[in-house]
Amino acid sequence: MNEELSRLATALHMNEPQCEPLRLAFGLACAQRTEHLLESPEAIRCLAVLRSFVEGTSDRPALAQAAQEIAEVANSHRGSNSIDGSAHAAVSATYAVANALAGRALDAAGYAAYAAVYGYGGYAVTDPSAFEGEFAWQVEKLRELAPAFMAHPGG
Repeated sequence: MNEELSRLATALHMNEPQCEPLRLAFGLACAQRTEHLLESPEAIRCLAVLRSFVEGTSDRPALAQAAQEIAEVANSHRGSNSIDGSAHAAVSATYAVANALAGRALDAAGYAAYAAVYGYGGYAVTDPSAFEGEFAWQVEKLRELAPAFMAHPGG
């Protein structure tokens, strides 16, 4: 778990309803970092819907539909039959997209970090230091995004 990110999110009151635009934008940023690990065309399309919504070119019904779709895709992902664990990274990346679309930004960040580290190899997920770079990026990204969304709470 990214403790520094959790503290920052608490300080920003990210769970408050008015922070939904920030949660969606941050979840999107995290999920995009693992987009290359996505295997499902549906997951890629749902991520594109989230991107469009955050950019203001898509509407809430499209977001809700994509959130429902990606939840089904994530929960039915086949996992990995290989010993290299690459599909495990794809599963985590898919869950990152699902959580981002659901507005659960910290969960999206957690899955994205796991996917990124798993992408190095299965051995890496047992080494806490393997997460340091991704965790630092997440904190910086939230700090970068927050001022714009806090200045305009409606998005």
